[in-house]
Amino acid sequence: MKKLILQMQMSVDGFVGAEDDHRWQLWEWGDDSAWDDALKQDFNAVFETIDTILLSRKMAEEGYLTHWGNAATRFPKDRFYAFAQRIVAAQKVVLSDRLKAARWERTSIASGDLPREVNALKAGEGGDIAVFGGAGFASALIAAGLVDEFQLFINPAVLGAGRRIFGQGGFSRLKLIGSKAYASGMVVSRYAPAR
Repeated sequence: MKKLILQMQMSVDGFVGAEDDHRWQLWEWGDDSAWDDALKQDFNAVFETIDTILLSRKMAEEGYLTHWGNAATRFPKDRFYAFAQRIVAAQKVVLSDRLKAARWERTSIASGDLPREVNALKAGEGGDIAVFGGAGFASALIAAGLVDEFQLFINPAVLGAGRRIFGQGGFSRLKLIGSKAYASGMVVSRYAPAR
């Protein structure tokens, strides 16, 4: 059975998005990255286990696939951007009741029925399924109990307020799978539901 892996950048105080226009992430997906080499290597290693990327309609329409497709084209031999090549090559599934057809390569549209569609994807063959947000989509997946692994990239910043992903699901226990601190100040903590 495939796992659904939710990967999110987060502040030390648990926010995934700032209310104000603060530059708080060590890498905000542009050309300027403060990630150290070990973090880049470990980030890419996750993509070696992924063959499907699950996206919300909003994230797809706001340019996620175009952005990483462009990065894959601009940096075809850069080892750090190997993940961008994997994003291009992976099967993408956009959950939406509004979209009728995909405008992106290797992308299909599935209904917005989260439990039915995600459980069908998990029952398939191949590698794991990755999802990267946004906050509302991640919250809905968590509230529905569909996430098998949380990979939380904790940036060395305190926001004080902002968007959260754990507000809808109520109380639950998690078990720590692993945690690693990096020279850049990032801490990546991996959790699974304690079922």
